[in-house]
Amino acid sequence: MSSKKFEGRLRRKFRVRKKIYGTQERPRMTIFRSLKHLYVQIVDDSEGKTLASASTQEKNSSINGSNVEGAKKLGKLIAEKAIASNVKSVVFDRNGYIYHGRVKAIADAAREGGLEF
Repeated sequence: MSSKKFEGRLRRKFRVRKKIYGTQERPRMTIFRSLKHLYVQIVDDSEGKTLASASTQEKNSSINGSNVEGAKKLGKLIAEKAIASNVKSVVFDRNGYIYHGRVKAIADAAREGGLEF
C-alpha cells in the first residue's frame, strides 16, 4: 500500500509521535481509523502498556464505525473504560488524521464522558 495520501499520514504520524508521549499520570489516547471500523487505545508509553481499548469490532458491539454517530458512541465507551481504569486526563494522539469528522466526534464524546485533554 504505497499511495501519497498514506505516506503523508505516516509522515505526520511520526512527526507528532516525536513530541507526544504518554506517561502514567497522563497516558496517550490514540485513534486508528479504517474505512469500516474505528479503534481507540489508551497507552502508557513509559511502561508500554495498553490501559484501556475500545473498537467498533468488539463482540456484542452494535456500534457502526463508518459514521459520526458510531464515533460518538465509541468516544463515550472509551471514556467509561478509562475512568474505570482510574485515568482522568489523557494526551490526544490523532495518529496523523485530520481533526475532522469521526476523529473529532470521538474526541468530543470522550470529553463529554469525563476525560480531560
